Parts: sequence; C-alpha cells; structure tokens
Amino acid sequence: MKAFVFTCVVLVPWLVAASARRFDQDSRPMPGSLPGGEPNGYFFDHLKSRRARRALPLADEPDDSPIEAGGDASDLPTCLLCVCLTGSVYCEEVSPDITSVPTLPKETAYLYARFNKIKKIRNKDFADIVTLKRIDLTGNMISEIEDGAFSKLTLLEELSLAENKLVKLPMLPVKLKSFNANFNLLKTKGVKANTFKKMTMLVNLYLADNQMEAVPHVPDSVRILHLQNNNITEVNVNTFCRSNDTYYLRPSLSEVRLDGNPVVLSKYPDSFTCMKVLPVGRYR
Repeated sequence: MKAFVFTCVVLVPWLVAASARRFDQDSRPMPGSLPGGEPNGYFFDHLKSRRARRALPLADEPDDSPIEAGGDASDLPTCLLCVCLTGSVYCEEVSPDITSVPTLPKETAYLYARFNKIKKIRNKDFADIVTLKRIDLTGNMISEIEDGAFSKLTLLEELSLAENKLVKLPMLPVKLKSFNANFNLLKTKGVKANTFKKMTMLVNLYLADNQMEAVPHVPDSVRILHLQNNNITEVNVNTFCRSNDTYYLRPSLSEVRLDGNPVVLSKYPDSFTCMKVLPVGRYR
C-alpha cells in the first residue's frame, strides 16, 4: 500500500513533467525553419553555398557570376579552375574547357595543364613566371607557339608538348634537361638547325611519332633519344659521330630508337662507331 502511494505522489508528477519537457523540445523549430516548422529556403541555400565553397580548391574568394556568352573557362580565376598548391598548379581536363594558358600565380614552379583545348602559346603567357621549372602541356590542341614564349624561363628543366598539333618548334630554354614533343606534326624544316645545339644539359629528347625526315643535331649530353615512327630515310657519319675525329666518343648516349622509319641502318656501319650501343631500328 505504501509503495502504491509513493508511486502516485512522487513518480507520476515526475513522468508528466519529463514528457512535457520532451514535447517542448520536439516542437521547437529546427535552425533555419520558419514559424510552423516549414524549412527556410534561404538557410538551406546558404548551407549549400558554404559546402560548395569548401569543395573549391584553395580559392581565395569564389566568384559566383556565370561565364558570359562567348567566353570560356579561361575567364575565371585560375585557382577556381585548377588546383593550386604551394608552387604547383594542376589544370588537367578542366571543365568547362580552357583554350589558353590561364594566368598563373607568380611563385608557380610546376604547371600541369594536360588534356585541355589550349591552342596557342603566347609570349605573355609565361613572361612574368620566371620561377617555372616544369611545364606539362601534353594532350592539348597547340598548333602555334610564339618564338619568345619560353625565352625568360631560365630555370625551366622539363617541358612536355607531346600530343599536340605542332608543325615547328620555337626557341627552347638552354637549361632544359628533358624535352618531349612526341605525337605532333613536326617535319625537319620545322626544327631549326640550332634548336638543340646550345642545350648542353639536355638528357632526354623525345621526338617520336612525327614526320621528320632527318635526325636533328643531338647534343653530347643526351642519354635517351627517341625518333621512332618518323620518315627518316638516312643517317651519315656526322649524324651521331664526327667524320673528322676518329677518336670522338659518345659514352652518354645509351638509348637511340629509330624503329618505324624507312632507313635501313645496316647500310651505314660507320655512322655508329662512336657509340657504345647500336640504335634500335631496321637493319635489313
């Protein structure tokens, strides 16, 4: 009997009060709701906007204005289009398409702008970015490069222009260590005689899958030379060696590919005497 009285006097009022508090909490409007519990559209739009901002790659301040008619992605700030890290800019397969080199932060040392629709490299594109050490423009639609486009890049060591539409090469930085122009439309007349002559630090030279008819001048520093799948029909004693110096040697040249060319290398046995390896190619 005492237990029943205790339950009625103490526990029942406590349970009623607790239920009332829970009901009061459940009936409060959630943040961003209008009176009556309906969601506030502005709140959710603002929340979405903040989430979208967080997803943007290191942008200083997002610009929500649409691209004007006739414009392309190049009209937007670079670090909205690309991923900008300290010293590096990644602009690969940008959507919407970019058709020119975007404006780069002045401290950029590495640019990766592969698989876009860049059509032309202008003198002003890299004029103020003297810190660049590597540029990779593989897989664009570049058909023209102004002759002074790379002239101020005294620190540039690696340049890739592979898989484009180049018919001639511009003057290249003399300190390049690696140059790649595979899969273009290059002919011998589109490569100046002194293009590689002064590049005494060049190690890797890739000119495969073009339309070249002759081997260009190859600096003594080159270790790997790829010229496969061109239209090269002959080589001579001066192509790799020196006809006036029988003691001349090229120990650094360790890989030469001439396969996929019309030239029959066995016809030119004296052309490789200065090399430690024979070129890969057709011998019969």
